[in-house]
Amino acid sequence: MTNWALLGLIFLAANLPWFSDKLFYIIPLNRTKNVSSKNLGWCLLELIILYFLTGAFVRYAELATFGQVAPQDWEFYAVTGCLFLVFAFPGFVYKVLWNRTI
Repeated sequence: MTNWALLGLIFLAANLPWFSDKLFYIIPLNRTKNVSSKNLGWCLLELIILYFLTGAFVRYAELATFGQVAPQDWEFYAVTGCLFLVFAFPGFVYKVLWNRTI
């Protein structure tokens, strides 16, 4: 159950940057009247920061649950980074690829 809850939290965090025009849902970006959406660079920056925040939360959850954290090498971070990008794909499709003028 805990694994599914953590995966759901990670999926939610990976899609958060794509569904708001504000930076971290708090800071409004200065935009002109012609451009109403957030830049792709801002979304990617938010995605990277949320990756590290969710990683810190999951590390704390593992420490609180098992009492110790298993040591990880670079392969672990490469796989979790790619998994985070895969989880972010639905939000990316919604924000960038999907034509919302239907």
